Amino acid sequence: MCTACNTFLDRLIDRGLLIETGVDGLYGRSGAFESVIDGFDAAISRIGGGDGAEVIRFPPGMNRALFEKSGYLKSFPNLAGTIHAFGGDDAAHAGLVERLAKGEDWTQHQALTDVVLAPAACYPLYPVVAKRGPLPPQGRLFDLNSYCFRHEPSKDPARLQMFRMREYVRVGTPEQVTEFRQTWLDRGQALVGSLGLPFHLDVANDPFFGRAGRLLANNQRDQRLKFELLVPIDSEEKPTACLSFNYHQDHFGALWGIRTSGEETAHTACVGFGMERVALALFKHHGLETARWPDDVRRALWG
Repeated sequence: MCTACNTFLDRLIDRGLLIETGVDGLYGRSGAFESVIDGFDAAISRIGGGDGAEVIRFPPGMNRALFEKSGYLKSFPNLAGTIHAFGGDDAAHAGLVERLAKGEDWTQHQALTDVVLAPAACYPLYPVVAKRGPLPPQGRLFDLNSYCFRHEPSKDPARLQMFRMREYVRVGTPEQVTEFRQTWLDRGQALVGSLGLPFHLDVANDPFFGRAGRLLANNQRDQRLKFELLVPIDSEEKPTACLSFNYHQDHFGALWGIRTSGEETAHTACVGFGMERVALALFKHHGLETARWPDDVRRALWG
C-alpha cells in the first residue's frame, strides 16, 4: 500500500490501473481497467442492443473541412485539437534535427493537415447521414464508439484529454428524438443504479467559450436541452458527468441539410456514456480490486 498516495489519481497509478505518460490527462490503462470498460460497454449493449441501431465506428480523427463547418471552433476553440505534420525539404529536416538536439522549438516546418481530433463520437456522423438523402419515416438510430480529444489537461483523473465516448444518436422528427431522450433518461438512471453508484440527474450546459458562450449556456439550461447524470469521483462537492442526454433541436439537421421523410429539417438527440468516467467511478466507490466488488455489480458488468 502506498503511504504517500494522497489522491485518487495517486492510488490508481500506484496500483497500476493507470500508467503515467508525463502529460496530465493522458494515461495508459491496465488490463483490469480495460475489463471494466468492456463490462460497462456490454451492459450498455444489453439495454440498447435491441433497438435496431446502425453500428458505426469512426476513427478518433475526422475531416478538418467538416470539423470547420460544424461550428465547434466558434463555441469551444480552447478544447479543439488539430494534427500537424512535417512538410519541409532536406534542409528543413536538418534544421529540425539540429533544433531538436538543442532542445529548441522544432515545429517551424509543421503544417496543419486535413485531419483534426474528434471532440465527440457523433461529430463525423451528421454529414454521413445528410449524404444518404431524406430519412425513412421512422428516422434513424446510430450506435457510435470512439476515442475523443479535448484539450483540458488536469490532475483530475476523470478529466482526460483523450477518452472514449459511447453514444446512441437519434435522427428524426421532434417527437421521435424527444421520446428517445426520455427513454434513455430512464434507462441511464437504471443502468448506473445497477452498478451501485450514487448519482443524481441535473440540468446542464456545455462549456461554451467567452461572453457569447455564457448566453448560449444560459439558453441551453433554460430550455432544458441537456441533462447530465452526475457521480462523485474526484470530490463530493463537484460530481462528475458520467452520462449526458442532449437534445440538439434542429441544429445539426439545419447545418448539414438532413431532412425527414416529410422534407422537414430533422432534429437530433443523443445519449453519451463517458466510458473511463464510469470505470473510475466504479473503482472509487467499490475499491481498486474488482474481485472484491459486490456480486450484483459484477453480474451487471460481466454477467
